[in-house]
Amino acid sequence: MNGRAAAPGGLALVESLVNTLDVESGTDTLDTPTGRAPFGLTGDGLAAARELREALRAACLAHAGHPPPPGAPTPADLDRLLTGAPLRLAVAADGTAALTAVTPGTLLARVAEAIAAAAADGTWPRLKACEAETCRWAYYDRSPAARRRWCSMSVCGARAKMRTYRARRA
Repeated sequence: MNGRAAAPGGLALVESLVNTLDVESGTDTLDTPTGRAPFGLTGDGLAAARELREALRAACLAHAGHPPPPGAPTPADLDRLLTGAPLRLAVAADGTAALTAVTPGTLLARVAEAIAAAAADGTWPRLKACEAETCRWAYYDRSPAARRRWCSMSVCGARAKMRTYRARRA
């Protein structure tokens, strides 16, 4: 939607999963086999993937300082979901260590690994969701102060600023 580069590392997976739903139009790319393919999903795992997606969106909203809409999942729901993807500390031959999924390959395990790595390197809080209620697109905040509010200043940011301007003029 915003034409920016994808989030770094494993956060690109999380960002792309959250962005499978276009909130404004209601289009969900998980409805198609082509849209499910990057996540290794079949029809059987669709409900769980959607639940995970919305819990991830809630965490991204929290990173941006926005509460989830009433009745929507919360970051606590993401915490609950991630308990189903246990991680272990794996030490490589060179002595480096990383958290890896006990049952690799599933979408939940891939997301858990991505979040663990991003939390370790400090990039997890920079994955945010757009402030615009009609958007909620996930984006990676590359701004120096990490204070972006919208996925795109030219679209969602401009709309918000125009609404504020019009409200002051009225």
